[in-house]
Amino acid sequence: MALMLAFWILSVVAVGSALAVVFTRNPIYSALNLIVCFFAIAGHYVLLGAEFLALVHVIVYAGAIIVLFLFVIMLMNLNQDTDTQKPWRTRLLAVVVSGVLVVSLVAAVRGFYLEAPEGPLVSGSVSALGMLLFKSYVVPFELASVLFLASIIGVVLVGKRHGSNGEKSK
Repeated sequence: MALMLAFWILSVVAVGSALAVVFTRNPIYSALNLIVCFFAIAGHYVLLGAEFLALVHVIVYAGAIIVLFLFVIMLMNLNQDTDTQKPWRTRLLAVVVSGVLVVSLVAAVRGFYLEAPEGPLVSGSVSALGMLLFKSYVVPFELASVLFLASIIGVVLVGKRHGSNGEKSK
């Protein structure tokens, strides 16, 4: 009974903070609501018995990714006074594309069935996860690391080009 109550509380927090991310007008508050959503999802992982995954989720998403989001938000220097309104065609296109994305995701999920995994990952050990990651999925892992390295270099170059006050440095 206590696990069910914790599940529902975490679910309400996750859905509420996710809606707040979308509907909050201030980007900093949206990022903070996203942190709350990430912690609620990590709580779901703990309820499922995947403590390692919950810890990695908090470290990677609530730590590194949110810091990156906040850095980009501050680098963009969003100001409502200088913000231009989007034309109605752009808004309509965004709604249509979002609708197509939702329909395709629902169709993919309804037609997608997973078989129960067999093998060393069923036990849930961290060493089995590491062996699977570095043996079977080494190429996607390395491609992700190259992508992260390229994004870090890009952020450093953009930050170096613009000084601390937003002007181009010489």
